[in-house]
Amino acid sequence: MEKYIQTPAAPEEMASLRAGDYVYLSGTVYTARDAAHKRMQETLAAGGALPIELKEAIIYYMGPSPAREGRAIGSAGPTTSGRMDRYTPQLLDLGLRGMIGKGKRSEEVKKAIVRNRAVYFAAVGGAGALLSRSILRSELVAYEDLGTEAIRRLEVRDFPVIVVIDSVGNDLYQMGNEIPPRI
Repeated sequence: MEKYIQTPAAPEEMASLRAGDYVYLSGTVYTARDAAHKRMQETLAAGGALPIELKEAIIYYMGPSPAREGRAIGSAGPTTSGRMDRYTPQLLDLGLRGMIGKGKRSEEVKKAIVRNRAVYFAAVGGAGALLSRSILRSELVAYEDLGTEAIRRLEVRDFPVIVVIDSVGNDLYQMGNEIPPRI
């Protein structure tokens, strides 16, 4: 099923998504990778405030390449999500509503997704140049010293993703493994 969602999305709208749905996101999405996640965790442990509001937010695990002339951003392909797994449950418990990346997630992340009625989306790896066409604006928000791993606010239009893990725990990767091969 294809769905078009404006971010930040209502919790009910995100909860209605199911593994395998094709979704086109429009609105605000933040970027953050390993180093930014580590710094956010350290900030929280020290009792500090995060540089972005996580409630209803979507984080894209991506570090862009430099923008070409006339473009908002360079290649914008997804990073392997498992590298953020140690940080993700805490961020979900703070209101993060969705994540975009590639690859499988840990059992702890899956439980946190269900507990918080969140969604894990996949973007197509290797298609960073194509994905960047859906990014209208990119603004540095925090951790400039981290370079490509800094947190950015993206404005996207019809950014294509697939629901991999939905709010009730269906996992597209697991479902795909259960389908018998055709010979």
